[in-house]
Amino acid sequence: RALYLAISESITLVDSDFTSASRVPGLLKDALAVGFHTHIGHDYFEDVTARYNLCHQDQKRIPFDLDLFNKITNGGLTPKTLNVIVAGTAVGKSLFLCHTAAGAITQGRNVLYITLEMSEERIAQRIDANLLDVTLDTLQDMSLSMYERAFRQLQQQRTFGKLIIKEYPTSTGHAGHFRILLDELALKKSFVPDLLVIDYINICSSVRFKNDGAANSYTYVKSIAEELRGLAAEYNLPCLTATQFNRTGFDSSDPNLTDTGESFGLPQTADLQVALVTSEELERDGLLMVKQLKNRYADTMKYRRFTVKVDRSKMRLSDDPNQQHHTPRSSSPPQASAREVTPTTTTIGRDRRSSEPK
Repeated sequence: RALYLAISESITLVDSDFTSASRVPGLLKDALAVGFHTHIGHDYFEDVTARYNLCHQDQKRIPFDLDLFNKITNGGLTPKTLNVIVAGTAVGKSLFLCHTAAGAITQGRNVLYITLEMSEERIAQRIDANLLDVTLDTLQDMSLSMYERAFRQLQQQRTFGKLIIKEYPTSTGHAGHFRILLDELALKKSFVPDLLVIDYINICSSVRFKNDGAANSYTYVKSIAEELRGLAAEYNLPCLTATQFNRTGFDSSDPNLTDTGESFGLPQTADLQVALVTSEELERDGLLMVKQLKNRYADTMKYRRFTVKVDRSKMRLSDDPNQQHHTPRSSSPPQASAREVTPTTTTIGRDRRSSEPK
């Protein structure tokens, strides 16, 4: 009945004023959402079998191409979660987000990358460098024919998922805008993402509060985090974003949750929060230290700290072959965790899971 009424109203709209036709998809969507919800809760004893099957079935995970990140998340990011990377300025937040997005599309997953900091073209260039395994400087010097040939070679190696990059002005985009974008992509491009990347959460805006000083930073950022996590739950996908350290955490070699910038409400809401830490010694060895701050996937004390190799010129991360695969509770400072890394030669289209050229 709701669908019949929506179609009747749509016909009336089109007949009276064709400019109102843009309301038709919304009317039909609302009508199709009408129904009787019969689930009134999980019966602990009667639903034993259903609960067992849920715990043992394979979930729709988005695995990393970094071994220890898969271990600390039990195989990758799961839907309906908010996952946060925290780091200081120019340490590698966007690098990590771009690398993870590139890794996801190489697995055939669809990724929606929303940027509120850099332009769409800048993000695309970083992912170009990552996928083609060339430096950003080399990318700038490529001719059009070389650029197109490199992409043809890349596409011959595997089937890629789709990547859509959408730019919003800083502090203007919020979960409501992102919801409209997801619906438009599904309607106009038949594009349904498996992973939502938002670069980054502190420069989003809130649906519920205006950024006019009426709400303090704790309430404002916590509101944004709750709205983004709700969006991830609504569309059944994982959301990956980033935030910054506060002034104390920026200079710390061993940051904690309390070093999260602007609002402690963010780590209270996040399912996973991981810190990226650098130092002169780590930079010299081409490494980043990773420290778990909060983890609802697994025990944070397992692999609490570890290092990954970083190549900033190619916007790439990779496993540290000299990494110790167990971090005791009383681990040494991050400077002591750096290891000597032997550089390797690479070619365009190198396998992401191997340091050897194809």
